[in-house]
Amino acid sequence: MSFDEIFLNCDATEMARLVREKQVSARELIETAISRAERLNPQLNAIIYWLKEEALNLADKVVPDAPFAGVPFLMKDILATVAGTPQVSGSRFLLDNVADFDTHITTRFRKAGLNIFGKTNTPEFGLTCTTEPEVFGACRNPWDLARTTGGSSGGAAAAIAARIVPAAHGNDGGGSIRIPASCCGLFGLKPTRGRVSMGPRIGDIMGGLVVEGVLSRSVRDTAALLDVISGPEPGDPYYAPPPDEPFALSAKRKPGRLRIAASTLSFTGVPVHDECKEAVRNTAKLLEGLGHHVEEKAPDISGELVSQAFIAVWGAGCAAAIDGQSKLLGRKLDPGKFETMTWALYEMGKQVGASDYLMAMFVLQGLGRELAAFLTDFDVWMTPTVAEPPPVLGTFDSPKDFPLQGLFRAAAFCPFTGLMNATGQPAMNVPLHWTADGLPVGVQFVSRYADEATLLKLATQLEEARPWADRLPPVH
Repeated sequence: MSFDEIFLNCDATEMARLVREKQVSARELIETAISRAERLNPQLNAIIYWLKEEALNLADKVVPDAPFAGVPFLMKDILATVAGTPQVSGSRFLLDNVADFDTHITTRFRKAGLNIFGKTNTPEFGLTCTTEPEVFGACRNPWDLARTTGGSSGGAAAAIAARIVPAAHGNDGGGSIRIPASCCGLFGLKPTRGRVSMGPRIGDIMGGLVVEGVLSRSVRDTAALLDVISGPEPGDPYYAPPPDEPFALSAKRKPGRLRIAASTLSFTGVPVHDECKEAVRNTAKLLEGLGHHVEEKAPDISGELVSQAFIAVWGAGCAAAIDGQSKLLGRKLDPGKFETMTWALYEMGKQVGASDYLMAMFVLQGLGRELAAFLTDFDVWMTPTVAEPPPVLGTFDSPKDFPLQGLFRAAAFCPFTGLMNATGQPAMNVPLHWTADGLPVGVQFVSRYADEATLLKLATQLEEARPWADRLPPVH
């Protein structure tokens, strides 16, 4: 194959095999990835920092038997750190901040042979569902450059969809892996809470809302990468029960006949676009054809109560993150260094009292019990991933006279994903639907706590029944 064919058709697993069998070299792969990125990034604005020299130097030191030996890779510029590189989190306040250590997940990525050559665009502090930070500018969707990639792992999603890399790092606090996966036509799995260590400096964030992970084009890549990054590290406050077998092996097994609940109504009552409903309905027919039992059913959730609790924790988490960075770096806070919505959320978060926060966590933990009970009768719950196809850029802007407008608009766009951050359950976006004008619309699947295996088995079956990897966006 030519290198164009490799990057268009090969996932990370296949690229690593080509390196191990010496059909291509790690240097050839990274040089091609950098070349593709340099050509496409001016259109996409997916990569904000380059680590070209470091990656080229590492290409000649690849350990051949590493599971992802020589595969080009990108890190999201938030939470996980790469020593000696900028860690800006999409904020002017951190513009000259440089990380002084590797997080555990970064170390594990490196040990697996992944070659990191850049960092991807993300909204300020990962607080919203679109990747349009003022400091770096909007990341644009390869399927339509006028539309959002989703967020907060939008830069990662754009780079994968455009065939710059086969997989990339992401994290998810309210849907930040699944939303961009839906917007960009990718597979995106949010792991179980506690599955991946956030150390060494962070135990958890916002009571466990945030998890680390990856986005990819193939199910087997995500499964194998989850094997790489899973497992506790010393000092973790808690961790998920280990799987019965490696995720990569589970992903190859048949799922059996599953009991699947399906719903298209949002628990908050916001309208859901017909295309998103159709994605679920068509997938239900596909699942029934594969032998699964599908039933229209949803848990009984108090939208107002859960939304109030989630925003209290989200606001308090925003305030804690900003205050923490201020103290860590010895910098005085200046509202002019933050985006309008971020500062408004910070001020709101400062008003959340200790008892308010604990009561909010009580509500969210109660939601976890409700969904756990619901999933005693079902193996999987299926919903739209988002409530509408990818909106145009600027949709989530917050004017000075309505500083939280972007937050309210985000809540209308992604009412389905944050539930699983609250409960800690694994959830995935599967790219199973495209609109008539060529925009991807994903379907979300949720399983029981610590049961990523069922999701991966089902995803592999769906991938075989309705392949998506050969769909190419206009920009690639």
